[in-house]
Amino acid sequence: MSTDNYTATTPTLDEVVFERRNKEYGAYDLRLAYRSLLTKAFLLGTLIFVLLVVGPFLYLKMTQEKAKEEKIVEVNLDDIKDLPPPPEEIKAPPPPPPPPVEPPKVEIVKDMIPEPKPNPKREEPPKKMEETKDTTIGTADQKGEKTTAFVQPPPPKDTGAGKAVEAPKADPNKIIEGGLEQQADFIGGIEKFRRLVGDNFDQSDFEGLGETISSSISFVVERDGTISDVRATGSNSAFNKEAEKTIRGIKGKWTPGKMQGDYVRSRFRLPLKMAFE
Repeated sequence: MSTDNYTATTPTLDEVVFERRNKEYGAYDLRLAYRSLLTKAFLLGTLIFVLLVVGPFLYLKMTQEKAKEEKIVEVNLDDIKDLPPPPEEIKAPPPPPPPPVEPPKVEIVKDMIPEPKPNPKREEPPKKMEETKDTTIGTADQKGEKTTAFVQPPPPKDTGAGKAVEAPKADPNKIIEGGLEQQADFIGGIEKFRRLVGDNFDQSDFEGLGETISSSISFVVERDGTISDVRATGSNSAFNKEAEKTIRGIKGKWTPGKMQGDYVRSRFRLPLKMAFE
């Protein structure tokens, strides 16, 4: 027997395992294709992993390159130069007022009726009709033109001996009860002050009385807008005490009253009536 064309082959593990077994079942084919399938799966998984890792980087790189390619237009703004101030307009001085024009003097004849007195002194006798004709009668003689029209005689000259009478100044500490030029008012309005009184009044001691209690509140509005000397006059002393406490505790200032253009101390009166069920 010739052995020139005979090649000895070593059986594989798969051939040894499936020797004398049904190789048409499918398991034998799977064992033969296992290495090929494993290699393909490894390569495909590696490719997908690389795409997931490198893909975002490539996308970011491409967008940056695209942004660089966009045309950038530079706008240069010229510096604003400080302009010199406009020349000051030189105003010409106003013309001097014209000198006062004195009216022409007219002739005035002194002619006064003597004042009746118990022991009259010797006075100048009244002027005759001829002397007062075509003249103006006054309190002193004055030479000038004769005229038949009445001319107001000049006022008497001021000797400077008299002193101006100053109006008496009001006492700044005096409390004005009434007759103000401008009444004192709460900043925000008197209705706001009434609401504050009602909201801050402690009614716990008066609940269940089933009656209406009234009182008259008065206080002094000072010149700085604060209040003092709070008084409550009513038949219920507990109600009066709580009303005074409520008024003192309200935050806010007043606009003081005015007298002769100056702020003064004034008394403000507020009636208070509350119904308790």
